[in-house]
Amino acid sequence: MLDSAPLPYRLLEHADHVARWSGLAIGVVVAQAVSTLGDGDVEFEQRVVFCITAFGLCAVAGVLLADALTLRPQEAVRTASLAPRLVRDHVPPHMGPLIALQGVSLVALLVITAATASVDPDRVLSTGKVVHITCNGMRASLGPWPGLYYSLPMFGALAIATPTCAWALRRIAHGPGGDQQRRDRAWAVTGAWGLLVSSQQLYAVLMISVALTETGCAGVLGALTFWVFYPLALLNLFTLVWSLVTVVAPRAVEDEKPLDDDMAFDDMAFDDAADLDDERAAEGTLRR
Repeated sequence: MLDSAPLPYRLLEHADHVARWSGLAIGVVVAQAVSTLGDGDVEFEQRVVFCITAFGLCAVAGVLLADALTLRPQEAVRTASLAPRLVRDHVPPHMGPLIALQGVSLVALLVITAATASVDPDRVLSTGKVVHITCNGMRASLGPWPGLYYSLPMFGALAIATPTCAWALRRIAHGPGGDQQRRDRAWAVTGAWGLLVSSQQLYAVLMISVALTETGCAGVLGALTFWVFYPLALLNLFTLVWSLVTVVAPRAVEDEKPLDDDMAFDDMAFDDAADLDDERAAEGTLRR
C-alpha cells in the first residue's frame, strides 16, 4: 500500500529528533569556538564558564525548536478528560523535583559565593575571583572562587532558560497531542534545563572544592568540602548524564507506568457513556 501521508508531513515526522540532536551538536561546536576566544586575555576558568553556558543554551534552544516542529495529530479524535492537565503530571516524577531543587540550590550557592567573594574597589571587573581567609594569623587568598566574575554568565543563562522552559512545559501540558507525545516533549524540555543547571552547578562545586582544599588552613570549610561538595558533585554528574540521555532519547529513561493511566481510564469511561447514549438515541430513531 502506498503511503498516503503528504510529503511535508513525512519530512517533519522526525524533525524533532533532528532538532534535539542538532542543538547538542551545535552546542559542542559553539563551545569549542568559545574556548579559543581571547587566548591570553581570558582566564581558563572564565572560558570554561562560557563554554558550559553556551552548550547548555544551545541544548535548550534545540529542544524548544524540536517542540515547535513536533507534529500534532492530523485526525480529529474525540476525547474528554474528567481531570485537568497539570504540568507536574507530564514532567519526570522523580528527576523533575530533583532538578528543580538543584536549580534552587545553584542560585543559592552562587548568591553565597558572590557575597563571600573578596571585593577589590580598584579592579571592579575582577571582583569575585578569590575569597580571603585568615590562615595562622595571616591573610590568604583562595581561588578561583565562583563570585560575580565567574557567576554572571551562569545567572544570565538561568534568567533566559528558566522562564522559557517553564512556558514550554505549560504549553505542552495544555496543548494538543497524545499522552505519550506530550510526555516525551515535556521530558526533553526538563532534560535540557537539567543539562544546563547540572553542568553549571558541577563546575561551581568543583571550583569551590579546589579553592578550599588547596591549603591546609581551610579548617571547617575543608570538612564541609569533603562531606557536602564532593557528594553534591557526584549528584550533579549523575543528573548531567541523565539529562543528556533524556534530551537525546526521552523514552530511553522511562521507568514508570505510562503517563495518565487514570485519566485514560476516565476517558474510556466517558467514551463508553457517550457510546451508550448514541445507541439509545439510535434505538429511539428506529422506533419512530
